Amino acid sequence: MSHERMLEMLARGYSGHLVTVSEDGFPYCIPLLYLWIDGEVYLHTTGARGHLGSNIERDQRVCFEIDEHAGVFDYGRFECDSGLAYRSICLFGRIRVVDDRDVKQRFCEALMVKYGKPETTRPKGFFPRLDLIAVYAIAIERMTGKETSMPSLSEQWPAMDRTKTPNATFPADGP
Repeated sequence: MSHERMLEMLARGYSGHLVTVSEDGFPYCIPLLYLWIDGEVYLHTTGARGHLGSNIERDQRVCFEIDEHAGVFDYGRFECDSGLAYRSICLFGRIRVVDDRDVKQRFCEALMVKYGKPETTRPKGFFPRLDLIAVYAIAIERMTGKETSMPSLSEQWPAMDRTKTPNATFPADGP
């Protein structure tokens, strides 16, 4: 995937998965809403002490993955000759805690713009639990992406047969 397409996907993506490594070496993965701000990924969780905070305190290296799917398609005669149309990005970098209250305030405001209900009559810009949440920023060191587009109907089976094992035959009691 081109760098430009990865940036576009980052800007409009819905959620992602943050991966850290535990003290015992096991990966720890959690789904989170996110924002792409000034070339960094911003996330938030509870400020309460937990597994994520402990992992980040010990090792700031993280991976953040975003994906979206566009459906399954058939490309050959057999059930296993199916593909998935999708896009995915993996970001590798270092995460840090954002302590600046003004930055946390701007993060929460931007989060509500992206995920909130614009028609709400509730007061905007007031976050009474601002000091109880943890906001993190990931400085990206490396980013990879890949995608498979949904082929047009003329490129899918039965219009086009791209069976992976062309000499295979159905069992005697099969179709």
